Amino acid sequence: MRLAVVLLCVALSTAGCGTAAPAWVDGAPSVAPPASSAPPVSPAPAGPSPSTSPSAKAPAIPAGITAGIAVFDRQTGTFTEQVHVTTRFRSASLVKLLIALDYLWNRGPGYAVPAADRPRLDIMLRSSDDNAASYFWKAGGADQIVTRMVTRLSLKDTAPPSAVGKTGWGSTSLSAADLVRVYRYLLDTAPAPVRDYVLGNLHQSTRCGTDRYDQSFGIPSAFSRPWAAKQGWYGFGDTPANPCTGPVPGAAPGVAPASILTGAVLHTTGTVGAGDRAIVVVLTQHPEGTSFAKAAVVLTGLVRTLRVPGAVPTPA
Repeated sequence: MRLAVVLLCVALSTAGCGTAAPAWVDGAPSVAPPASSAPPVSPAPAGPSPSTSPSAKAPAIPAGITAGIAVFDRQTGTFTEQVHVTTRFRSASLVKLLIALDYLWNRGPGYAVPAADRPRLDIMLRSSDDNAASYFWKAGGADQIVTRMVTRLSLKDTAPPSAVGKTGWGSTSLSAADLVRVYRYLLDTAPAPVRDYVLGNLHQSTRCGTDRYDQSFGIPSAFSRPWAAKQGWYGFGDTPANPCTGPVPGAAPGVAPASILTGAVLHTTGTVGAGDRAIVVVLTQHPEGTSFAKAAVVLTGLVRTLRVPGAVPTPA
């Protein structure tokens, strides 16, 4: 049975590694094609289609949890898991992937990152820094970043915050299917400097976010390296109940979103296995009032049940 998701929230003062949650709508505005200096884009992969046997057991999603799940095996070109892949979730920090790609788009042929911007871009990707995201969001024209990337990557379920009258970058809506498209672009089509820079940072994902939330849930906890991860979370408060105790990178200066809201989403996305064999996307919405610790345990447990080619599971 397909689940319908209607989410409403506004951004935390820190953006909470994910900001406002809109009531999701269909479609997103488009813009003109990128300039000729932009990274080449192969024809967009078709939307996910069933590739597992009819008897394959679907992942067990706990009661009360809404989840969008996609696992794509790059070696065989097939999906091993697909659950509610077009259901829209608020992006939280996952939109930082689009912010980074938009920033790099017209910087060819070398795609060098200026020294003044590199620390911000690095910490945004590795440690999910919200101030850095807000800095690039404002500099890139806010919603225009999302509308440009929707057209460039032929995204189907992604819409900017303005589609539902919001302004914070975390109010972007997206789906598991679109995130697979983003990772397939990065891995298979993006110019080597773009691929190496973005994936290189995701391979160096830090345990602690700059807001002291522990971002080692999901992929980093369920699988041994090699893996790359971009995480997202929102709705658990400005300050974690149990602050991450590992090294916390210094937050980059920037402009933070200014509104506060309710909600609880936790997302884990990235690649797993040698040669980034599998693309793994698990998006989850939890009942309001769920603690971060509980949501992290639930999400990690769900990830452990997935069929992920090339993965080496860690001890539970």
